[in-house]
Amino acid sequence: MVLPHPACSAELSRYFDALQRGAAEAYRVAGEARRTGWDPETVVEIPQTEDLAARAETLLRDYGVDGLAKRTRELSKDHDRETVAILAAKEFARRPSRSKEEAVERAVRVGLAILTEGILVAPLEGFVGAKVKRNADGSDYVDLFFAGPIRSAGGTGQALSVLIADIVRRDLGIGRYRATREAGNRS
Repeated sequence: MVLPHPACSAELSRYFDALQRGAAEAYRVAGEARRTGWDPETVVEIPQTEDLAARAETLLRDYGVDGLAKRTRELSKDHDRETVAILAAKEFARRPSRSKEEAVERAVRVGLAILTEGILVAPLEGFVGAKVKRNADGSDYVDLFFAGPIRSAGGTGQALSVLIADIVRRDLGIGRYRATREAGNRS
């Protein structure tokens, strides 16, 4: 894979090219080593990407997020990362899904991947999933599941994932959680 590099001097361009050749060689050697079967995985799991936006899309490749990198780059021209995360999450929640749960889950993962720049596993392992449940009065609400605190993403990632879910649930016509006295007395 040949990755683009910024406009720069010829000397710096040669430097970037040398780095890329070195990385390509390292991936070739790692691939050869993995194919021997001594490791549980027979392929190199970490793909090369051209930027943080592509890293987020690659991280979530199993969640129907084709085009996330391009859209993230477009939104990033005019917005800060937190706003990009929210706007992209809203857009990707509107994509065809088997259920509203799947749409909310995709949106939260997209937002977290953008917030963490596709570097952390928070969108895959810290956030477990979303369910649409029923309040005592029969209305619906979104329930998010985390595998403990998303420590590597910090409080911002976890807090914004809840905000993203709240924004998306409104867009999808899902109600809000309605606490009852009985629920409060269970703790």
